[in-house]
Amino acid sequence: MLELVAQKQREREEREEREALERERQRRRQGQELSAARQRLQEDEMRRAAEERRREKAEELAARQRVREKIERDKAERAKKYGGSVGSQPPPVAPEPGPVPSSPSQEPPTKREYDQCRIQVRLPDGTSLTQTFRAREQLAAVRLYVELHRGEELGGGQDPVQLLSGFPRRAFSEADMERPLQELGLVPSAVLIVAKKCPS
Repeated sequence: MLELVAQKQREREEREEREALERERQRRRQGQELSAARQRLQEDEMRRAAEERRREKAEELAARQRVREKIERDKAERAKKYGGSVGSQPPPVAPEPGPVPSSPSQEPPTKREYDQCRIQVRLPDGTSLTQTFRAREQLAAVRLYVELHRGEELGGGQDPVQLLSGFPRRAFSEADMERPLQELGLVPSAVLIVAKKCPS
C-alpha cells in the first residue's frame, strides 16, 4: 500500500515537472514572438523616418529649383525690356533669395494626397500614445503598436484590445483591421480610444 502511494506521488511530481517545463517553453516562445514584433515595428519606424527625410530633401531641392527658374525668367524679362543695349540703364541687381517666397504667380495649390497619418491613441488610464503611420498601412498596425506599448492595466501586451473612434462613435471590427487607414477616414490625423476587447 505504501509503495502504491509513493508511486502515485512520483507520477504526480513528474507530471507537474513536465507541465512546468511546458509553461516555461511557452513563456519563452511568446517572449521571442513579442521581441520579434517590437523589432519589426522599430524597423518600420526607421524606414518611415528615412522616407520622410528623403521626401523633405526632394521638396527642398524642388523649391530651390523653382527659385532659380524664377530668377532666370526675371533676368530674361529685364534683358528684353532694356533691349540688351550696353548704354541702357541696367536694372538693379536682385538680391539672392533666402527662403522660397510666397508669390501669387506660383501655381495654384492642388488637392494634397496624404501619404502619412498621425494617430493619437487614448488609453483607459488617461495617458495617450502618438505615432505616425503610412496612409496605406492597415489598422492592424495601429493595434499592434498599442499592444506593444500599452501599460500593465491592459494586460501588458497579452490581451487583445478594442479600437474605437471618438466621433462619430464607432467600434472597429476584425474586418476593419485589414483595411488601410486612408480608407477608414483616419488620414491625415485621428484620435482612437482603446478598450479591453470583450471575449467572444
